Amino acid sequence: MIKKLLICTFISLLSINVNAQGKIYQIYSSNGELLDEKQLFESINQAEVTFFGELHNNSVAHWLQLQILKNLKENQKDIILGGEFFERDDQLNIDEWLEGKITDKNFEAEAKLWNNYIPDYKPLMLFAKQNQIPFVATNIPRKYASVVSREGLGSLETFSKEAKKSIAPLPIEVDMTLPGYEGMKGMMHGSGMNADFMVEAQAIKDATMAYSLFEFINKKKSIFHVNGSYHSNNYEGIVWYLRKEYPKIKILTIATVEQGDTTSLLEASKGIADFIIVLPTDSPKSY
Repeated sequence: MIKKLLICTFISLLSINVNAQGKIYQIYSSNGELLDEKQLFESINQAEVTFFGELHNNSVAHWLQLQILKNLKENQKDIILGGEFFERDDQLNIDEWLEGKITDKNFEAEAKLWNNYIPDYKPLMLFAKQNQIPFVATNIPRKYASVVSREGLGSLETFSKEAKKSIAPLPIEVDMTLPGYEGMKGMMHGSGMNADFMVEAQAIKDATMAYSLFEFINKKKSIFHVNGSYHSNNYEGIVWYLRKEYPKIKILTIATVEQGDTTSLLEASKGIADFIIVLPTDSPKSY
C-alpha cells in the first residue's frame, strides 16, 4: 500500500503544471503581493512561533514544510518541531524513537499514525531525528475529541487525572462568535449532529495544540508547528488560544490554498494568513 502511494505521488509530480517561474507554487503576502522564498524564510526566522496551515493531502505543501524546517535549522539554534499529526499520548513513543531507543518498525507499529504518515510526515520526522530537533505531539487524543463531539466539553471533567494530562487544562473558553466556529456551525446545519458540541470538539483540539506549546515558549524556543489550515486561518483556532496566554508573542501564519490559476491570489484568500502559498489544483495528492 505504501509503495503504491509513493509511486502514485512520483507519477503525479512528473505530470504537474509549472508556472512561468518554473515553480509549481506561488507565495503571496496577506494582501496578495507576490513574494519569494527569501522573504518567507526571513520572516519565519524572526518569528517565535510559525504555524504552517496545510492541506493534509497535498504533497507539495509537505515538501515545502521540509524546506522551511531545513532553513530554520541553518539559522536557529533552539528549534522545536510540533505537529497536529501526532496525539499527545504518543509523546513517549516519539521521544524513544528520536533517541534511537526503538526501531522504526516498533515505533510505527505502536504510534497512532495518520494514513499518509510515510509519504508526507515521515520526511519531517527523519530530518528532526537526524538533526536532533525535538518534536512535540500537540493534538488531543482523538477518542477525547470524539466524546466532546457527542456529549459536549463538560463530559471531559469526568475523566481521570491521567487522561487529562493529554488535554488542555479545563475548563476552556470557547468563543462561539469566532467566524471559523460560526462557519462550522453553518456547515453542520441539517446534519442531525449537535453543532455546538462539534464546535467544542474543534475548540478543545485548538486549545490543546496551543497549550502543548507553552512549555517551549517559556524556554524561548523557536517553534515550527504543522497543522491543518482551518486550525490557524484568520488568526483563529490555535493562534487565538496562544495569544490569550501570550498576547505579545511574535506569531507568523502560513496558509495553503489550491487554485486553477496560481498567477494571482483570489480575493477570498486574502487576509487569511501572513503568507499564503498557492498550489495548483493538480498538485500531487497522497490520498
